[in-house]
Amino acid sequence: MEVAVGIPAYNEEKNIGAIIAELYEITRNIIVCNDGSTDKTGIIAEKMGAIVINHEKNLGYGASIRSLFLKARETNTDVLVTIDADGQHRVEDIKVVLEPIFNNKADIVIGSRFLDKNQKNMPSYRKAGIKAITKLTNTALEVNITDSQSGFRAYNKKVLSQIVPSDYGMGVSSEIIIKASKAGFKIIEVPITVLYEGDTSTHHPVSHGISVILSTMKFISIEHPMKFYGIPGFSFLAIGLFFIVWALQAFTETRQIITNISLIGIGATIFGTVLVMSAIMLYSIVNLIREQHKG
Repeated sequence: MEVAVGIPAYNEEKNIGAIIAELYEITRNIIVCNDGSTDKTGIIAEKMGAIVINHEKNLGYGASIRSLFLKARETNTDVLVTIDADGQHRVEDIKVVLEPIFNNKADIVIGSRFLDKNQKNMPSYRKAGIKAITKLTNTALEVNITDSQSGFRAYNKKVLSQIVPSDYGMGVSSEIIIKASKAGFKIIEVPITVLYEGDTSTHHPVSHGISVILSTMKFISIEHPMKFYGIPGFSFLAIGLFFIVWALQAFTETRQIITNISLIGIGATIFGTVLVMSAIMLYSIVNLIREQHKG
């Protein structure tokens, strides 16, 4: 199989050369997406012999992953492995994520930081944030995973040909596995070790976490509208009807309108109706678009 390693990179001139040199022990097919770097990241990668995709400006992690997917498809790559450019991923773990692909046991392999019992140096706030986002993502998946935000992954040719990421931010990690699960691709995890040396993240943890959660919710609502809108909608309808019946019963007994109970009943009923109608409409639109694409 033709294996390519894709690296999304933004201002990583200190690390990119050493990573590419080490990757040549695995494959000569290395693709670097230089996401509008203002340093020499792209120049170093080109001199090292990598295929370099240059974004004119910084578009975001998701845009880089999208470009790597498209380039891998263009070069007829059989398997794309994505790793980060900050030097935290171990090159020797590439063989670990590739093995299930080679053995036809998976379409997507995620290198999980939570399956390695020796992984104890992850910042606690990051661990809590990743686990929260992963729980949210799991609501849209057929199987539960432990690390939805890992950038260390392997994708086979079927996935590369059928999935095109659209999120330009960090929510792309959840987007891909939500879409893959919906399409019936098999997703498994393998343990990897991440080398944390301080906090290399360039994003503020709170704003980063909120943006990923909002993005994840967006893709869940698109892929599973009946679950995302329908279940809460019917719940609010049930609550609203309960309070309306309560208010009517109280009125028949006392000939007085209990304002609070009535307002809760009416409000919950209206909100529930809006959610249910949104679920039905979005479900119909999404399926119509998919049918048109199939045709």
